[in-house]
Amino acid sequence: MITDKLQKGQLLIAEPSIIGDLSFNRSVILLADHNDDGSVGFILNKPLEYTINDLLPEIEAAFKIYNGGPVEQDNLYFIHTIPELITDSIEISNGIFWGGDFELTKNLINTGKISKEDIRFFLGYTGWSANQLEEELNSNSWIIAANSYKSSILSKSSKQFWKEKIIELGGEYIIWSNAPENPILN
Repeated sequence: MITDKLQKGQLLIAEPSIIGDLSFNRSVILLADHNDDGSVGFILNKPLEYTINDLLPEIEAAFKIYNGGPVEQDNLYFIHTIPELITDSIEISNGIFWGGDFELTKNLINTGKISKEDIRFFLGYTGWSANQLEEELNSNSWIIAANSYKSSILSKSSKQFWKEKIIELGGEYIIWSNAPENPILN
């Protein structure tokens, strides 16, 4: 479902016209916060080549790390669906939570109480200053969509997610679903 009012918990789907922007080309972003001061989101479909154990050897798990966006890429962030286990987390919406007690989270992972279906880690985030996201929407850089997956969004396949969302939009977008990532290479 396409909407035009921004609110946290929604998905931002990169317009096919965003070409050449390595961070946002074919991105699907979960909007984690949106207010008068700006917006924060995490790119859901850009897995990196490392796992949480590669970055933090004390965590005994091979959970994949995702590129959350171009801001603060030296910081680790996470979203999850288990606020009853991870204290101090902030609800985004639809049963999805952001952050929480990281020491507790590490212990829960190491004791097998958190699975990769419960949590997703990101290096960096996507951020917009006040009114910046609205300006990008007005210039047709993003499509706002409801998160119909709710908390199961963490289990969505990352590789094909943008293509799936573009096909769901239908109409003029369907032609873009099979276009190469870089049309110059066509």
